[in-house]
Amino acid sequence: MEIGKLLLIVVLGYLLGSLSSSILLSRTAWGGDVRGKGSGNAGATNMARVYGWAAGILTLLCDMLKAAVAVWIGWKLMGDRGLAAGGIACMLGHCFPVFHHFKGGKGISVGAVLALAIDWRVFLCVLAVFLIVALLTRKVSAGSLAAAVAISIAAVAFSVGMPKIVLAVVGMCIAIFQHRANIDRLSRGVEPDFKAADDKKKD
Repeated sequence: MEIGKLLLIVVLGYLLGSLSSSILLSRTAWGGDVRGKGSGNAGATNMARVYGWAAGILTLLCDMLKAAVAVWIGWKLMGDRGLAAGGIACMLGHCFPVFHHFKGGKGISVGAVLALAIDWRVFLCVLAVFLIVALLTRKVSAGSLAAAVAISIAAVAFSVGMPKIVLAVVGMCIAIFQHRANIDRLSRGVEPDFKAADDKKKD
């Protein structure tokens, strides 16, 4: 029975994650696939960069909603172990969506929800680190990488329990892996500053 619940949580979490908000919204509301524009990433940051703040914020909210549903289902079925399994599965689906040829986002919007699900104190630490680093460097990628590391440190510091610590560490590893191109550009000093486009409707 426990294995059956775990499989259900993982499958539902992955499928929810695979519903890429940026791809679906860019195609239906803005008339193009965001993966062919800007940085080529299917995420809220690139949506804002290409289509404006409204597109970016809407994408962020939709991605956070699917992550919240995934961790809630997991928690209801198996407590903290289910929460962790659902969160990891959702993040994998978001980054490698089965519905979109396994080319998705970088996991930061989903990671924000995972941080909140782990502990509100962890979330506040992660948010503070992201804002400070992103504002100082003017690079969302730098803020995202710093936040990814912060989630694991904060989870351990606040002793949130092993399932949630595993969720934090795995989430951090996925986010860092997805930012490998950004890490290369940051190391060479060629990572562009973030600038949102003027709000746009369909192309």
